[in-house]
Amino acid sequence: MAQQYTDQQFVEFVVRMLVNKPDSVSTTRTVDEMGVLITLKVDPEDMGYVIGRQGQTARSLRTLLKVVGAKNNARVNLKIEEPEGSTRGRRAPAASDAHEESTETIDLEI
Repeated sequence: MAQQYTDQQFVEFVVRMLVNKPDSVSTTRTVDEMGVLITLKVDPEDMGYVIGRQGQTARSLRTLLKVVGAKNNARVNLKIEEPEGSTRGRRAPAASDAHEESTETIDLEI
């Protein structure tokens, strides 16, 4: 198993406490000129727990992670990997939209 750093362990610990399938939580840690990037993968069914309402849980996790990074003099960012087949960001048409007729009128000058 690859060496785990304090920031990576922190993310895994917190996320495992939030989700229903803690065994499917995994992280990878990469370091470049921008700092540390921790990529988080969770079961698709647990994405809602990690993101939270309006992204509040993810935002809070990122804030706490920045504090952990600051303590170690590192800039730490979190990327939550989107699962295959995700429809986030794409609005599915509602049933009422499919049957709605256009009532737009156009005035033409003659």
